[in-house]
This record gives sequence, C-alpha cells and structure tokens, in this order.
Amino acid sequence: MPDRIEPKWKRIDQRTVYKGRVHIVEHDVELPNGQRSKYEVDHGDSCAVAVIVKTSKNEIVLTHQYRFPLDRWIYDLPGGGKHMDETPEEAAVRECQEEVGVKPGKLIKLATFYPNPGRIDWPAHIFYCEDFEESKIELGDPSEDVERVLVPVEKLHKLVTDQKIVDPSLLIGWYAARDKGLIKL
Repeated sequence: MPDRIEPKWKRIDQRTVYKGRVHIVEHDVELPNGQRSKYEVDHGDSCAVAVIVKTSKNEIVLTHQYRFPLDRWIYDLPGGGKHMDETPEEAAVRECQEEVGVKPGKLIKLATFYPNPGRIDWPAHIFYCEDFEESKIELGDPSEDVERVLVPVEKLHKLVTDQKIVDPSLLIGWYAARDKGLIKL
C-alpha cells in the first residue's frame, strides 16, 4: 500500500460522444499537476454477468461464438448485460437460458472485477452453478450466433494452460472456481 496521498483528477465537464450498446463519455479533466486533458470512458448502463455451469459428467457448459473485434470464434461463458430492473443474479439466470438453454438454480458468487478499469466503470460478475434445469435456448439478439458446447474439465484445463482461452470472464471464473475447490482436475 502506498504511504503517500494519492492525488485524484478533477472532473471539469463531460459530454456523451456515443450512446448505443456502449456509452462513451468524453471528460474534461484537470490532472494533479494542473494540466488539463480529455479522457474517454465507457459508462455502460449494465454489468456483465457470466456463469460457470458444471454438469454431473464433469463438463463445463460454454458458449462458442464469433467475436467481431477479434474477428474470430472463441470460447466464453454464457452471459451478457444486465437490464436496469435486474440483479446480477437474475441477469445471469436469464442469459444462461437465452444462450445455452440452462436455468440455473443456486448460484455461487465467484468474483466481481472490472474488465478494463482504465476505460470502463462497470463491473463484471461471475457465478458458479451445478444446480440447473435444461430449458429452451432463446437468443435475444440477432447478432448472436451462439453454439452451446460441453467441454470436459480436463480439456478446458488444457485450453487454459495452452493459452487458447482469451475471454477474461472465463479465465477469472476458471481460476476462482478451481481455487474454491468447485472444479477438480
């Protein structure tokens, strides 16, 4: 921990640059040294939620989907944004039903983190679930082309070890669940 006073930036003004799925605000700030600068932040309205679902066959339910910014298909956790009237837990249940046809029962909180604290101010919440019912997949967004994939724990461990997993929620969820003894190799 630092033994010094940690100076903060002074917010002078702000303006919305873009508002859609992301909400980009340009801030006019004064730095601790007195200089003025501009700084863009994504003030998204919702948090991200994701769930590691483990089956009785020691498999993890993942999504496999195309991610436009990377221009490739990746493995990630079922999850997405939270509606204004939802708790993170309610959003996690809804997202699992929409994307992978699973209705989680008991959710165990694994972690909350900020995916990019240098540019966004919303948290990502990750849960764990072994108690679930199968349900119908009902994708809510036409841009989502999501495949449900069952990945044995040993195979997922190898994908993580070989650095084939790039989604931060999946990586953080994997390590948190493993460290809590919820996933065993």
